[in-house]
Amino acid sequence: MRIPFARVRHGAAVLLAASLGLGASAWSAGDDEAAFLAENNAAMDRMMAGMAAKPSGDIDQDFVAMMAPHHQGAIEMAQAELRYGKNEQLRRIAQEIIVEQQQEIAAMRLALGLALPPSAPAPTQPDVAPPAPAPPPSMPNHHHQM
Repeated sequence: MRIPFARVRHGAAVLLAASLGLGASAWSAGDDEAAFLAENNAAMDRMMAGMAAKPSGDIDQDFVAMMAPHHQGAIEMAQAELRYGKNEQLRRIAQEIIVEQQQEIAAMRLALGLALPPSAPAPTQPDVAPPAPAPPPSMPNHHHQM
């Protein structure tokens, strides 16, 4: 049985299109994975450097000096999950980790009488100022009344 050339060519085109689609999807997933791993590695490096605090002679202060970077590392890792993760259950857990770890850092700082860290936007919110309010509509526009 002979298969018509046009049919073979069409089948090859469909296979090529499908493989290109899968390749693009895999490439995108690979890019996300690389970015996720890079962010996590950077967070781990910062955490480990921060935890290597020089002893002060005050056990409580040393504890906070080592634990705060540990918790901050968990926050940064959770932020990377929110940026790149797809599993909604894990994304919710990541959000909880961020809130809980921020609360623990604040509680440890307060216990030592230290100032709280500055407020920052939530990691899933854009870091932009809100738009300026619109002028009240009751102001007449004299220019258009002439």
